[in-house]
Amino acid sequence: MTRRYHGLVLSDNDTRGLRDAMETAKNPAEDFPHLHHVKAIGQHADLLAAVRAAIAAHAPDLPDTAFSCRPSSQGQYQAVTVSLEVHSHEHLTNIYNSIKRIDGVILCL
Repeated sequence: MTRRYHGLVLSDNDTRGLRDAMETAKNPAEDFPHLHHVKAIGQHADLLAAVRAAIAAHAPDLPDTAFSCRPSSQGQYQAVTVSLEVHSHEHLTNIYNSIKRIDGVILCL
C-alpha cells in the first residue's frame, strides 16, 4: 500500500520506518552515543550544501563520505542522507530542528 505525503508517494516500508523513527525519538533511554542516519527530502536548489551547513554546528568534522544525495525518480525532489554519531537525545533533536528550518525541506527522517 502507498500513501501520499506532501506530494511524495510513501510505501508501507517508508511509513513503517517513519513510525519507528518517531518511536525512537520519543524514547530518550536509547543508548548514546550511536551512529544515526538522518534523511532530508525537499525541493531546494542545493539541498546537500544546505544540509551540510545546517549540520556543521552540531557535527563540524563530518567527512564527505558521511553525506549522500540522490534525486527522486522524476527529478522534483532531492534526498540527502547523513550518517553521524549522536551523543544525546538533545543532540539529535537539535540536528533535526536545524534541518527542518531549511527552506524547501518537506520531510526529515
